[in-house]
Amino acid sequence: MDTPLRTVRTNIVQSIRAHRVSELQTAAEQLGHHFLYANLAKAAAKQDVLDLINGQYTLAANSNKNFDSLYDAMTDTLHKSGPQTGFVVVLEHIPSHAKFDKEAREQLLDIFRDTADYWSDRKVPFRCFYSFSVARASTGETISIEGSTDEPMPTDKLVDISPMALRMSSPFNAGYWLSAA
Repeated sequence: MDTPLRTVRTNIVQSIRAHRVSELQTAAEQLGHHFLYANLAKAAAKQDVLDLINGQYTLAANSNKNFDSLYDAMTDTLHKSGPQTGFVVVLEHIPSHAKFDKEAREQLLDIFRDTADYWSDRKVPFRCFYSFSVARASTGETISIEGSTDEPMPTDKLVDISPMALRMSSPFNAGYWLSAA
């Protein structure tokens, strides 16, 4: 049998890209690791993200107060609950909009990076996979573009995008364009 996640470092936070959630869950089961999944598609702000992670990971009730309490729940609280075999964590559809901007996304991912370091120090595998989502304009809104007809934008779908695509999506990200030259 092929070893699940054999090409993925044991303590890492990375884009989900080539992996499917069902495959990650199966790999966690085969390795005897905890599988933690959070779908953040309905989150509108930081508190929503914390509430969804707390509820879907079934963490302690007070772990949704801020990022520090989330870190504590993912590290010390779990460590004190007994020996841990490993973790495969998924954060799907991290919001990418004004109320949860790039800085908030990076803070969230930093919590999981710090958590991966914490478990690495204890020789416990902690792999975190994530994806970003971009919501489109709400139903009924129209976007006027010169030379086109006004059509309602579809809003029933969220689009997963990679971090590189997110950086490339803005022509105003001068740092990206200058570094590519």
